[in-house]
Amino acid sequence: MSETAQPLVYVILGASGSGRREVLADFVNDAMDDDERSLVLLADTEAPDERDAKLGELFRWSWRETGGGPEGRDGSIATTDEMSARVAAATHVFFVTDGRRNPVEQVEALKPWLVEVGGELARILCVVNCQLAEAHRELGAWYEACIHFSDVVLLTKREGVANKWMSDFQERFKKLYYPCVFEFVKNGRVKNPALVLVPEARRMSHHFDGPEWETVDGEDIETGVESDEGEVEPDSEDVEIVEKVDPYFERRAGGQRVKVIPDIRKFIE
Repeated sequence: MSETAQPLVYVILGASGSGRREVLADFVNDAMDDDERSLVLLADTEAPDERDAKLGELFRWSWRETGGGPEGRDGSIATTDEMSARVAAATHVFFVTDGRRNPVEQVEALKPWLVEVGGELARILCVVNCQLAEAHRELGAWYEACIHFSDVVLLTKREGVANKWMSDFQERFKKLYYPCVFEFVKNGRVKNPALVLVPEARRMSHHFDGPEWETVDGEDIETGVESDEGEVEPDSEDVEIVEKVDPYFERRAGGQRVKVIPDIRKFIE
């Protein structure tokens, strides 16, 4: 990687206590070449862990509350000069989200943050605590939100989890044609770390791609007029071209998100 290339940023979603740092240690130690330099950005709310010593260069990031939104929880990733300098000096940046905070809020804040620090999104990984998900069916909506944004789904803590549950969990997303890759984690390791880190987009969300546009009228219905060639063209008097919003970022008139997911803090220690 040249000195002028943008650092590749990998985002690690998942609940606190899911083994994200254990998997990350595997990436940092086994998937990096000698000429590559990794940086782990870990939320300052995540408790210290003995595996932190295996993560190499580590920097704690903070969430800046803005007080916006219906619940006053909207915010941004606090960017300091030190953080920006460390990101610029790295070839691979692993951004570990706050595992007790709404993942949708954090993903939404990532796009402007990437521009601010000059990083290029490589992949978003979701680490699924299978024991937690099996024990609390209501967390299906929480994990579905994470997987909507993910290129790779890593299944951890599978001990004692029924095989049928594992199959049903994966089949649910396959039936919905999710393009993400599912991988098993065994003893804190994946079979091929380098393959997991290939910077190829396989996520449902197009939030980090170029803008998508949709044609809507006053009732959010696509309308148009037929051309001489028989094709339907927008009627400029009745139709508005607007940027398409990711379904998880859509808000109602009062500011509440259209898609509401469970509060993960109610399910973890």
